[in-house]
Amino acid sequence: MASLALTSSLNLRLRPNPPRKAHCQSRFTSLKPKFQFNNENKWQKFSHFTSRKLDGKTFTNISPSTERRGLIVKAAAASAASPGNPSASSVPVEVKQPPQQPWQGAAMKPLIASIATGVLLWLVPAPAGVSRNAWQLLAIFLATIIGIITQPLPLGAVALLGLGASVLTKTLTFAGAFSAFGDPIPWLIALAFFFARGFIKTGLGNRIAYQFVKLFGSSSLGLGYSLVFSEALLAPAIPSVSARAGGIFLPLVKSLCVACGSNTGDGTERKLGSWLMLTCFQTSVISSSMFLTAMAANPLAANLTLNTINRPIGWMDWAKAAIVPGLVSLVVVPLLLYLIYPPMVKSSPDAPKLAQEKLEKMGPMSKNEIIMAATLVLTVGLWIFGGALNVDAVSAAILGLSVLLITGVVTWKECLAESVAWDTLTWFAALIAMAGYLNKYGLISWFSQTVVKFVGGLGLSWQLSFGILVLLYFYSHYFFASGAAHIGAMFTAFLSVASALGTPSYLGALVLCFLSNLMGGLTHYGIGSAPVFYGAGYVPLAQWWGYGFLMSVVNILIWLGVGGVWWKAIGLW
Repeated sequence: MASLALTSSLNLRLRPNPPRKAHCQSRFTSLKPKFQFNNENKWQKFSHFTSRKLDGKTFTNISPSTERRGLIVKAAAASAASPGNPSASSVPVEVKQPPQQPWQGAAMKPLIASIATGVLLWLVPAPAGVSRNAWQLLAIFLATIIGIITQPLPLGAVALLGLGASVLTKTLTFAGAFSAFGDPIPWLIALAFFFARGFIKTGLGNRIAYQFVKLFGSSSLGLGYSLVFSEALLAPAIPSVSARAGGIFLPLVKSLCVACGSNTGDGTERKLGSWLMLTCFQTSVISSSMFLTAMAANPLAANLTLNTINRPIGWMDWAKAAIVPGLVSLVVVPLLLYLIYPPMVKSSPDAPKLAQEKLEKMGPMSKNEIIMAATLVLTVGLWIFGGALNVDAVSAAILGLSVLLITGVVTWKECLAESVAWDTLTWFAALIAMAGYLNKYGLISWFSQTVVKFVGGLGLSWQLSFGILVLLYFYSHYFFASGAAHIGAMFTAFLSVASALGTPSYLGALVLCFLSNLMGGLTHYGIGSAPVFYGAGYVPLAQWWGYGFLMSVVNILIWLGVGGVWWKAIGLW
């Protein structure tokens, strides 16, 4: 029979077992109706497997229904004779390549921008009065901050690159670079995430969240205010904002978000979670500024005031001066964020009824819920009365976590799986270390003295001079990862200059004390509650910084405007 030309591509699959050769040499001796041609000489679809003896060899055809199994072969039998066999048919094999994997490394443009920032500052000669080590560390620190903002890699990786650069250039020793991993604050933040895991796993968080929704959930704004003022009521009793925000309110807020259908990673962040997380964070710095015992570094500021102007700040003196501007800020900030960064769900009149149904469905508290609740009461009790018992906040948190691990409420494997906790621990400790050594190397004191000389030489009234000092003190917090570090480095110098320029010394001390808390809202690393709420993942970094700056302006206007009138009324100036 004359050889048959196949001019079109035939999609065939080779069965994996038994194996067959990729090239077939044969002459078609017969064609049954299952192998039909259309009017363009193209193969039509096959209905099933067919086999034929072709010049002593078996050719197997496979139906299109099997195409999903493996290799695609395009067969074309040519009528031209091959040298070895005049009737040979060539069947070239085309293998589909797997899709190319996306780039898993750093985003190059942000990485180059970060490195370029550090290199350029490194090459600039150090100003007079600044050591070469201090200037080099500043270059690495700023490069790391740029990397944290632009995120060419996850935050923990960026921070490790910064530490690696400081060690490689001999700017810091290895022990110095990693010294802050022994600081209690990063560990307290990590422990807060482990507590949050127990809150959510046991269902206790959902139970409390549903109670809040039942009472206040008919509107998102009402729900937010209930959390804001609950946190403010606890502030004077819990002297650690990290413990208060991370151990109590972060688990509660996350549970509320989940209960309302707002989760991270699925596009529902703006439904409720983004606004609620940002609101609770920004108001945590306000409540911390309202009471002497609301933040761990506040007593340090009071002690430095005593040493500088020889006048103590009592608990009632602090609260009396802060109560009016503090309450105004607690009312204005959530409402302003509600208007400019609103949740998608604003009103939910059926939410209280649904929450009641959920509570009824949950039934009585389980054994693990009871253990979780008892552990929380124990931990919070130690946070409140730990000073009298000589138990610090981290020790109390470790004791609480130990109870959860021993009882199996939370497992160590689950703690290891809390990647956000370990990432936060890494980058926050790295920033604390670098910022601490900037102070040790004398850069912060040089900066303070430069500011003092500059403002003092302007010849302005004490009100304007103090306003400039306030802004410089406040916004220099971008270079600090701790309120205590900022207070220790700059508080005394700025208070001394303000007093020398005619500012009533007691008023100046109180204002700097209040601002030492409010400035923590600028960044996601500026105060202990910042990494906790940012780490929840509901608010992008750019928005976190942008709204942080905007709220800083609002708080300064409230505290210096409304507060200034109030302080005049109570005789502080």
